[in-house]
Amino acid sequence: MRRIGIIGCGTAGIQLAYSLKNDFDVTVHQYEEPQNILDGRIRSTQVHFHPTLERERRFNMPPVGNAPPIRTIHFQLGQQKLFTGNLSGSAASVDQRLYFTKSMHDLAAQGVKFIHGRLKPEGLQDLTPSYNLIIDTTGKTGPLAPFPVETGLTPYQAPQRKCIVGYFTGVQPVEPEGISITVLPGNGEMFEIPAITDTGRATILFIEAVPEGILDVFKGIKNSSELVARMVNLIEEHFPPIYERIDMDRCALIDENAFLQTAITPVIHRPYATLGGTLILGCGDSVFLSDPITGQGCNTASYAAEQLYQTLITHKESTWDEAVGIDYWNRTK
Repeated sequence: MRRIGIIGCGTAGIQLAYSLKNDFDVTVHQYEEPQNILDGRIRSTQVHFHPTLERERRFNMPPVGNAPPIRTIHFQLGQQKLFTGNLSGSAASVDQRLYFTKSMHDLAAQGVKFIHGRLKPEGLQDLTPSYNLIIDTTGKTGPLAPFPVETGLTPYQAPQRKCIVGYFTGVQPVEPEGISITVLPGNGEMFEIPAITDTGRATILFIEAVPEGILDVFKGIKNSSELVARMVNLIEEHFPPIYERIDMDRCALIDENAFLQTAITPVIHRPYATLGGTLILGCGDSVFLSDPITGQGCNTASYAAEQLYQTLITHKESTWDEAVGIDYWNRTK
């Protein structure tokens, strides 16, 4: 049976492990133990839309459980409500710390091997004798593999938004419950997302701030209490309809690690390379790093993971060489 090494255990890595484990000998390299993930910092914010949830069901991945069903999107331009739209199928958002941990335990119980330890680009060559194929799903900090940048698909050289995320209690969701998007032209966006976490339901508040604009006020934040205070002040000033739904006696982060600040430069890499005679393919944010304004990072990763699965099943009896990488790139480009 052919051996596949998957580096990374995020959205793409987990889906690939589930989809490939019955046809190949799969090993996942993930630098953190499951408990470290569960106890650590939130990974991002995400909504798995209907097509992604369908893929997860097809590959018998863990269900989203009692995550609140997301059926609507509310859109505001400044203080003006423009529309409420119905999604064609329910979506869901689950704290990735909870979902990734649950999936890793489930995969291990089904015979997928895990190797924990941090890999560096110079250590990638040492893995090549062990596998017929390596898949780099290292996420937005990657890639480890020398995938060239597709300059024609990479127009930006700097982040277009600063991203500030918190998982909150004490924020009443919009009605009907769904995703709320408020755009302040020229300054950024606020997303509200109902989610399930290890401690119950929460509302994700996600600011996308144009650098140096009026929403870019989170510099120097060092702890959760500082973030909550600054978030509430910003909402009161710029998002009054949201402020009206905040219960100040209950407004807090769900835990000390339930916030994140980051800035992402969107970049597209050609997702295949050869190292030491072994084919390496990239999937998810490591090669297809979407601008966060699209809100489609995890759904892009899920789609690309399915295309990679289908590519490998198509070439199951073929030589795994650059032609396989080209086929995968053509399916995703």
